[in-house]
Amino acid sequence: MIFYFTGTGNSLYAARTIADFQNEKLVSVAAELDKNQPAYMYELKDGELLGFVYPIYAWAPPKIVLDFVKSITFTGGKPFVFSLNTCGEDEGRATAVFGKALKAKGLALDCAFSLKMPSNYVIGSNVYPKAAQAKILRKADEQLQGINGLLKERQSGVFIRRPGKMPALKTALVSPLFNRFATTTKPFRATDACTACGLCERVCPLHNIQVSGKPAWGNNCVQCLACINRCPAAAIQYGKATEKRGRYVHPDL
Repeated sequence: MIFYFTGTGNSLYAARTIADFQNEKLVSVAAELDKNQPAYMYELKDGELLGFVYPIYAWAPPKIVLDFVKSITFTGGKPFVFSLNTCGEDEGRATAVFGKALKAKGLALDCAFSLKMPSNYVIGSNVYPKAAQAKILRKADEQLQGINGLLKERQSGVFIRRPGKMPALKTALVSPLFNRFATTTKPFRATDACTACGLCERVCPLHNIQVSGKPAWGNNCVQCLACINRCPAAAIQYGKATEKRGRYVHPDL
């Protein structure tokens, strides 16, 4: 069973690649949370692969993913547990944060991976050029092949991460500030290029957007940036910073 959360497709691609190779069920965290249950229970078999795939937001797992982990319960046998995060550059100490959340549920990571993918955070910086994106994606495919081999053999104790510089400081300081202040939706707006197609409303994992003429944002945002990156008319902006920047969506999304 592979759980995933995605905004613009990187983590979905990684999760699907693993689920297809390992013949495991693929489960969307956002879709599960849509069921609005007080708790989520899943039954596992001994040795079953249990994976969590998520993007890095401000050097930590997305809050929606950590909240989901707090609400899950597993019964049955002892699984082989792994996590994989997709990041533009580095993960900080995200794996440690996620491992701690799992430990509180009686689970321990057998292995964990960080996978460099093209960044979608156009609020902070421009996207990579197309050629650079293609190179990164090819390298990611090679790494996913190796990861699938390790998971098939159930090799525990393999932790391949991208902590970067000052990982503890980034995760401990920047992540809480990001969740508190950087997830505001006030700067979101749609230009006259908007066609009211409604895609932004459909792809928002928190159902925080309503389109009536133009999209309107509520206050519940995780900053996945699915709306801004997946808009077919490039009509959605976040303040002025994104006006001259490109957009990124995984090519297989």
